[in-house]
Amino acid sequence: MKGFSAPAILTISLLGLVLMLTGCGKPDVGLTNGRFSPCPDSPNCVSSMAASPKHAIEPIAYEGRRDSAKQVMRSVIESMKRSRIISDSENYIHAEFRSFIFRFVDDVELFFPENTGVIHMKSASRTGYSDFGVNRKRLEEIRRRFQSSRLRSE
Repeated sequence: MKGFSAPAILTISLLGLVLMLTGCGKPDVGLTNGRFSPCPDSPNCVSSMAASPKHAIEPIAYEGRRDSAKQVMRSVIESMKRSRIISDSENYIHAEFRSFIFRFVDDVELFFPENTGVIHMKSASRTGYSDFGVNRKRLEEIRRRFQSSRLRSE
């Protein structure tokens, strides 16, 4: 390849190989009978509905009205870098988060069951195997921002 250095060619080739091996990644999102799809065996997914300890995370508890909690959560997601809300219904939000450099997509799902005072959450990478804990850290940051916003609004 004329005009490219050997390290650049190697980097581009390795990136292409990684993308071929991991696929493009179609999101497995949405609720079925009030449940998220299960996390895969890979360590790049966390869910408050997961039975496996390596994938489990606590849901977010809240007091008050569901629609108020949902509006606060929507504001939290919109305030975060490289986030985009894909769908928003009465009891569910699906958002995408893109990584800074390679623009990999992680799907975040939030479920607001009626009369429970909890928000179930899931964050999963579309591609690859490991996420180096990014999905868990993201959900904990969402929890922190949600709780902080709720305190300020009371």
